[in-house]
Amino acid sequence: MAVILRITSRAIWEKARADGEFRSEDLAGEGFIHAATREQLPFVREKFYKDQAGLVVLHVDTDRLTSPVIWENPHANGRLFPHVYGPINVDAVTEIRPLDEVLTVECDR
Repeated sequence: MAVILRITSRAIWEKARADGEFRSEDLAGEGFIHAATREQLPFVREKFYKDQAGLVVLHVDTDRLTSPVIWENPHANGRLFPHVYGPINVDAVTEIRPLDEVLTVECDR
């Protein structure tokens, strides 16, 4: 099982649970959902979510996804990021944890 991570608000996640799938602004605008690995999460937090509070991390099992994941290098820096080309089906989400908790746990390892 490979796990990728997606940062979102609890309200957006609750809507996704009710709808049966997670969609995002980036899916609507770019055609895919940005995700990250555990190692990339601090970078993503700092770059895109720095001043936001109350965020959660969706742990997504790529084996359960109904949409394809493509690893791409959007910043031309050699780092591949997972992009989900379609909605994330909620049954692929195996865990939801507060972002600050995930970052703290990751930093303590």
